[in-house]
Amino acid sequence: MSRAVDGSRRKDHRKKILKQAKGYWGRRHSNYKTAKDAVTKALFYAYRDRKDRKGDFRRLWIVRINAACRAEGLSYSRFIAGLAEAGITINRKALASLALEDQAAFKAVVDQAKTALGA
Repeated sequence: MSRAVDGSRRKDHRKKILKQAKGYWGRRHSNYKTAKDAVTKALFYAYRDRKDRKGDFRRLWIVRINAACRAEGLSYSRFIAGLAEAGITINRKALASLALEDQAAFKAVVDQAKTALGA
């Protein structure tokens, strides 16, 4: 019986890893051993950073809302407290886009928050 020299499954797996490492610098794109480590690390970073992206965007929205609120003479924390008092439930993504695209509507929301705080 003939002896198998190199299995096709093994070759396919190595080819898949090297294909994923395409464009990597130096030996990392052509040497299987280093490419495997590089691809593993890259996939780990991709998984982790998909989760982190949510927090990054929330942070960005808060910064935008805070800047728009301060232009109206109110801090972010007081604004959020005022919204809670007024019973307005609107998420930060919508508030940030409102602050950027429709300043008049955002000013109306800020005024409602201010009146709720004053009462």
